[in-house]
Amino acid sequence: VARAIHFASPRRDGPFISVNGMALNTALLESELFGHEKGSFTGTVAMRRGRFERAGGGTLFLDEIGELSPDMQIKLLRVLQERKFERVGGTEEIEVDIRIVAATNKDLQKAVEDKSFRDDLYYPLNVVQIQLPALRERRADIPLLVHHFVEKLPEENQLPRKQFRPA
Repeated sequence: VARAIHFASPRRDGPFISVNGMALNTALLESELFGHEKGSFTGTVAMRRGRFERAGGGTLFLDEIGELSPDMQIKLLRVLQERKFERVGGTEEIEVDIRIVAATNKDLQKAVEDKSFRDDLYYPLNVVQIQLPALRERRADIPLLVHHFVEKLPEENQLPRKQFRPA
Protein backbone atom coordinates (compact mmCIF):
# COMPACT_ATOMS: atom_id res chain seq x y z
CA VAL A 1 0.00 0.00 0.00
CA ALA A 2 2.86 2.39 0.82
CA ARG A 3 4.46 1.74 -2.57
CA ALA A 4 1.10 2.25 -4.32
CA ILE A 5 0.69 5.61 -2.56
CA HIS A 6 4.21 6.63 -3.57
CA PHE A 7 3.96 5.58 -7.22
CA ALA A 8 0.49 7.13 -7.67
CA SER A 9 1.66 10.51 -6.36
CA PRO A 10 3.61 13.51 -7.66
CA ARG A 11 6.58 12.11 -5.69
CA ARG A 12 6.72 8.97 -7.88
CA ASP A 13 9.96 10.13 -9.54
CA GLY A 14 11.61 10.50 -6.14
CA PRO A 15 13.00 7.63 -4.10
CA PHE A 16 10.89 5.17 -2.10
CA ILE A 17 12.87 4.20 1.00
CA SER A 18 11.63 1.87 3.72
CA VAL A 19 12.79 0.88 7.18
CA ASN A 20 11.39 -1.59 9.69
CA GLY A 21 11.42 -0.16 13.22
CA MET A 22 11.35 -3.61 14.79
CA ALA A 23 14.28 -5.03 12.86
CA LEU A 24 16.93 -2.82 14.48
CA ASN A 25 17.85 -1.78 17.99
CA THR A 26 17.56 1.92 18.86
CA ALA A 27 21.22 2.81 18.17
CA LEU A 28 21.24 1.09 14.78
CA LEU A 29 17.86 2.54 13.87
CA GLU A 30 19.09 6.05 14.68
CA SER A 31 22.09 5.56 12.39
CA GLU A 32 19.87 4.05 9.67
CA LEU A 33 17.40 6.94 9.78
CA PHE A 34 19.74 9.89 10.32
CA GLY A 35 23.05 8.61 8.98
CA HIS A 36 26.33 9.26 10.75
CA GLU A 37 29.54 11.20 10.43
CA LYS A 38 32.96 9.60 10.10
CA GLY A 39 34.27 8.69 13.55
CA SER A 40 30.92 9.21 15.28
CA PHE A 41 31.23 5.79 16.92
CA THR A 42 33.60 2.82 16.90
CA GLY A 43 34.11 1.39 13.45
CA THR A 44 32.74 4.29 11.39
CA VAL A 45 35.36 5.00 8.76
CA ALA A 46 33.20 7.14 6.48
CA MET A 47 30.19 9.45 6.51
CA ARG A 48 26.93 7.65 5.73
CA ARG A 49 23.69 9.24 4.55
CA GLY A 50 20.64 8.00 6.43
CA ARG A 51 17.26 7.03 5.08
CA PHE A 52 15.73 10.44 5.77
CA GLU A 53 18.34 12.04 3.58
CA ARG A 54 18.17 9.33 0.89
CA ALA A 55 14.36 9.69 0.73
CA GLY A 56 14.60 13.40 -0.08
CA GLY A 57 11.95 14.40 -2.62
CA GLY A 58 10.25 11.04 -2.20
CA THR A 59 8.62 8.81 0.39
CA LEU A 60 9.98 7.24 3.57
CA PHE A 61 8.00 4.18 4.70
CA LEU A 62 8.31 3.49 8.42
CA ASP A 63 7.08 -0.03 9.07
CA GLU A 64 6.17 -1.11 12.60
CA ILE A 65 6.21 2.46 13.87
CA GLY A 66 4.38 1.34 17.00
CA GLU A 67 7.59 -0.38 18.12
CA LEU A 68 9.71 2.78 18.26
CA SER A 69 11.39 3.53 21.57
CA PRO A 70 10.39 6.74 23.38
CA ASP A 71 13.75 8.30 22.40
CA MET A 72 13.22 7.54 18.71
CA GLN A 73 9.67 8.88 18.90
CA ILE A 74 11.04 12.22 20.11
CA LYS A 75 13.66 12.33 17.34
CA LEU A 76 11.09 11.45 14.67
CA LEU A 77 8.73 14.11 15.99
CA ARG A 78 11.47 16.73 15.65
CA VAL A 79 12.03 15.79 12.00
CA LEU A 80 8.28 15.96 11.30
CA GLN A 81 7.96 19.36 12.96
CA GLU A 82 11.11 21.06 11.72
CA ARG A 83 11.87 19.12 8.51
CA LYS A 84 15.51 19.10 9.69
CA PHE A 85 17.83 16.64 11.39
CA GLU A 86 21.49 16.06 12.18
CA ARG A 87 23.50 12.96 11.37
CA VAL A 88 24.71 10.98 14.40
CA GLY A 89 27.91 12.69 15.52
CA GLY A 90 27.22 15.70 13.31
CA THR A 91 26.46 19.34 13.96
CA GLU A 92 25.12 20.42 10.55
CA GLU A 93 21.34 20.58 10.22
CA ILE A 94 20.13 18.88 7.06
CA GLU A 95 16.80 19.99 5.60
CA VAL A 96 14.59 17.25 4.21
CA ASP A 97 11.51 17.22 1.98
CA ILE A 98 9.85 13.83 2.35
CA ARG A 99 6.46 12.26 2.76
CA ILE A 100 6.19 9.77 5.61
CA VAL A 101 4.00 6.71 5.32
CA ALA A 102 3.85 4.69 8.52
CA ALA A 103 2.42 1.27 9.30
CA THR A 104 1.84 -0.77 12.41
CA ASN A 105 -0.16 -3.73 13.59
CA LYS A 106 -0.68 -2.04 16.96
CA ASP A 107 -3.65 0.05 17.97
CA LEU A 108 -1.81 3.37 18.21
CA GLN A 109 -4.83 5.18 19.64
CA LYS A 110 -4.77 2.72 22.55
CA ALA A 111 -0.97 3.10 22.81
CA VAL A 112 -1.47 6.88 23.10
CA GLU A 113 -4.03 6.33 25.86
CA ASP A 114 -1.62 3.92 27.60
CA LYS A 115 1.18 6.51 27.25
CA SER A 116 3.41 4.07 25.32
CA PHE A 117 3.17 6.18 22.14
CA ARG A 118 3.44 9.97 22.08
CA ASP A 119 0.22 11.76 21.22
CA ASP A 120 2.17 14.66 19.70
CA LEU A 121 3.70 12.16 17.25
CA TYR A 122 0.50 10.18 16.69
CA TYR A 123 -1.55 13.10 15.38
CA PRO A 124 0.85 14.31 12.66
CA LEU A 125 1.33 10.71 11.51
CA ASN A 126 -2.39 9.95 11.53
CA VAL A 127 -3.41 12.39 8.79
CA VAL A 128 -4.93 9.71 6.55
CA GLN A 129 -5.60 6.31 8.03
CA ILE A 130 -5.91 3.22 5.83
CA GLN A 131 -7.14 0.04 7.47
CA LEU A 132 -5.77 -3.00 5.66
CA PRO A 133 -7.50 -6.19 6.81
CA ALA A 134 -5.36 -9.25 7.47
CA LEU A 135 -5.02 -11.66 4.55
CA ARG A 136 -7.17 -14.20 6.41
CA GLU A 137 -10.00 -11.65 6.16
CA ARG A 138 -9.55 -11.15 2.41
CA ARG A 139 -8.94 -14.67 1.13
CA ALA A 140 -9.97 -13.68 -2.40
CA ASP A 141 -6.60 -11.89 -2.68
CA ILE A 142 -4.61 -15.10 -2.23
CA PRO A 143 -4.81 -16.28 -5.88
CA LEU A 144 -3.75 -12.81 -7.06
CA LEU A 145 -0.76 -12.83 -4.72
CA VAL A 146 0.23 -16.36 -5.73
CA HIS A 147 0.07 -15.37 -9.41
CA HIS A 148 2.18 -12.26 -8.74
CA PHE A 149 4.92 -14.17 -6.93
CA VAL A 150 4.86 -17.11 -9.37
CA GLU A 151 5.67 -14.58 -12.10
CA LYS A 152 8.11 -12.38 -10.15
CA LEU A 153 10.30 -14.74 -8.11
CA PRO A 154 11.52 -17.05 -10.91
CA GLU A 155 12.60 -14.04 -12.98
CA GLU A 156 14.48 -12.41 -10.10
CA ASN A 157 16.14 -15.62 -8.87
CA GLN A 158 16.64 -17.61 -12.09
CA LEU A 159 14.34 -20.37 -10.83
CA PRO A 160 11.99 -22.60 -12.82
CA ARG A 161 8.40 -21.38 -13.01
CA LYS A 162 5.93 -23.28 -10.80
CA GLN A 163 2.31 -24.13 -11.51
CA PHE A 164 -0.43 -23.99 -8.88
CA ARG A 165 -3.93 -25.39 -8.97
CA PRO A 166 -6.72 -23.12 -7.71
CA ALA A 167 -7.29 -25.39 -4.71
